[in-house]
Amino acid sequence: MFRRTLVFSMVFVLALMALSGAASDARAQDKLIIGLLSDQTGALQQYGKELEQGFMLGLKYATEGSMEVAGRKLEVLVRDTQSNPATGASQARELIEKDGAEVLVGAPSSGVALQLQQVAADLDVILMAGPAASPAITGANFHPNTFRACRNTTQDFLALTTVLKDTGVKKVVILAADYDFGRSSAVAAEAAYTGIGLEIAQTIYAPLNTTDFTAVLQQVLASGADALQPIWAGDTSVALFKQIAELGVLDKMILITSFNSNPITKAASTEGEVGGIGSMVYHYTLPKNAINDWLVENHKADYNGEFPDLFTECGFATAQALVAALKATEGDTSTEKMIAALEGLEWEGPRGTYVMRASDHQVMLPIYIVRLVNLTDPEFKFYELVREVPAEFVAPPCALPEQYAERCKQ
Repeated sequence: MFRRTLVFSMVFVLALMALSGAASDARAQDKLIIGLLSDQTGALQQYGKELEQGFMLGLKYATEGSMEVAGRKLEVLVRDTQSNPATGASQARELIEKDGAEVLVGAPSSGVALQLQQVAADLDVILMAGPAASPAITGANFHPNTFRACRNTTQDFLALTTVLKDTGVKKVVILAADYDFGRSSAVAAEAAYTGIGLEIAQTIYAPLNTTDFTAVLQQVLASGADALQPIWAGDTSVALFKQIAELGVLDKMILITSFNSNPITKAASTEGEVGGIGSMVYHYTLPKNAINDWLVENHKADYNGEFPDLFTECGFATAQALVAALKATEGDTSTEKMIAALEGLEWEGPRGTYVMRASDHQVMLPIYIVRLVNLTDPEFKFYELVREVPAEFVAPPCALPEQYAERCKQ
């Protein structure tokens, strides 16, 4: 009798545990965890801040303030990768396997993003790539689980060709950061510039943590080029651009510029650069539409009067695309359904119309060419718009690895 009662009790307890677990699983289905891989420290922390703030505001806008999609409450878990690919990959696995994240977003570093692609492939989740601008992410390193609602550097360089034609430049030297972003972007710059008849004198690489650029800038000056294309990112841009001015590079060659985040531009630029023309990822003063107005107003309200910056729009658009896909799948994050919802997705965002190209999952959007008009405006109104280069002009070529090459025919 004792043994039978014990067995019955154990069965009853196990049944209760099973019911409790099922209830817990059911409750968990009401919450959707998003793993956001960012940079809160290190050279790219400014970009991490912009990504995080833009993404949270994008979720707020796309869900009309409810932070809920298809009955599922959204929760965002943020991790600081410190631009370390191994750290980012480990954090991504932990977010999925331990914390229950169903979607990954990030990161500012291209080196990290390339590792996140592998994690997303291994664990079969969707990765929404963020500010990481390496063309390889939606090119040579393409995987169907990765989507990018932000531009890549190929689009910047194609936009810059529209103004380089009128400068008289004949030969360009490229100075790039020695990691994936710099190397793949240098290849993209070479292709864009040789496509309009320019010669590439030399491509020079230096570590991203470089603070003394004297030696590499001496190579730049000795290259025989009449224009310099820096391909750099993060806080060390301040030292680079200050030394470009101090060593007289601007006196001997044209600087081909892609303008940076507001605090970096203010710290890095000199009065000698005022009047210069370059590409601009995003600046809050450029788009003229209701969604950008909402972004500016709510950014100031939520973040102590601060204005949106370079990659805020990227984070915002990424959140919009993710929410749109989740609405279409009714909250189902399986890769099969999410891929179907995201491929070819078209939506209106801060920059206007965005289209997620089905073939390589790279967003199509316009790129700005601006003129730097001052460095002193208290609201960072540093630029005037020269032209908005249409999305179709700056559409990068579809260049996928062999196993996915057929997709380029879509």
